[in-house]
Amino acid sequence: MKYMVKWTVPPANYKTAIKRFLKTGGPTPKGLKTIGRWHAPGSTTGWHLVEGNEAALAENSAIWADLLELEVTPVVEDDVAAAAAKKVHG
Repeated sequence: MKYMVKWTVPPANYKTAIKRFLKTGGPTPKGLKTIGRWHAPGSTTGWHLVEGNEAALAENSAIWADLLELEVTPVVEDDVAAAAAKKVHG
């Protein structure tokens, strides 16, 4: 399954979060693959699109939960959404 992880860095955690990211590169645990990561310039918000299992997603969230506010949303591609819409709406 794919998940869009939106993060926001509270101002009090900004320097610590940046230091951790620069030191580690923000790798994902085994069972989770990064598809893409985007940062909103001039803000403390970003998005990380990952694919994998729920246990690895929970581990990744736990790694950053002390510094970031995280919002995780399961996502599907157009073909999957279209098939579901066609099934429901004909």
